[in-house]
Amino acid sequence: MAATHGEYRGYLRNTVDMETGQHRFHPVQSSEPTYRPLLFGTLVVMGLLQVASSVAILLHLTGYLQEVDLSTAPHRPIEEVQTEPVVNALRDTRKNRRCKTQKDSLPSAHLPIRVHQEYSKKGEPTAITIDWDEARGYRHRMDYHKGKLLVMESGFYYVYAKTCFRYYQYLPEDNSQTGVPSVDVSNTQLIQYVYQESVKHSSKVVLLMKTGSTMRWSNMSYNMYCAQQGRGVRLEEGDALYVNVSNAWLLDPEGEGTYFGAIKSGN
Repeated sequence: MAATHGEYRGYLRNTVDMETGQHRFHPVQSSEPTYRPLLFGTLVVMGLLQVASSVAILLHLTGYLQEVDLSTAPHRPIEEVQTEPVVNALRDTRKNRRCKTQKDSLPSAHLPIRVHQEYSKKGEPTAITIDWDEARGYRHRMDYHKGKLLVMESGFYYVYAKTCFRYYQYLPEDNSQTGVPSVDVSNTQLIQYVYQESVKHSSKVVLLMKTGSTMRWSNMSYNMYCAQQGRGVRLEEGDALYVNVSNAWLLDPEGEGTYFGAIKSGN
């Protein structure tokens, strides 16, 4: 019984010693005051960083939007009101200037044959200068005098000429009423010449072009032949151009078939 009581007291002592003695483990008492401030500090820092980044992003976007508004809103009316009319005016001016310059820089002429010209019907092959109709023709910075086209501006020109010859002899059914005897056109020489008369060389005449044919026409039917030619040539101010043809009395009086002209193509 005494032993048992002694053991019980020892048990109680050991229990007290355990309660009053040092603890073997200190996780709870020592960790709570250490990790809680650290955790709270970390959360506070993260919150401040998030707020600061949000504010920075908001300020950046606000500044960008203001910059876009300032750069676009005021300038659009200026471009629409001021620059576009100026650009359009410049375009119109350049276009008008281009058209005007091209028109003024190209001396040219186109002259149809003058009708009601009287030529000998002897059938002689002698070349005669054709007279042209200024009223029905066109001249720009080129002059004309007695069948000659006069150059007013030096440069390189394209010169062209076309002459049409036609013949039709009407014979009545009654041979006794023949009237005026018909001209023999069974062997007719039809030649076209284009000449240049140079002022710098004491009015020296230069043959620029020549074309034609010897036609064997019938006295009983309608006959027609056309000669056309053109070439480029250097002309000086004051030079003259003219066209000669043989058997001019056979010339077609229609301006669509017989005409003469020149156009400047360069300097």
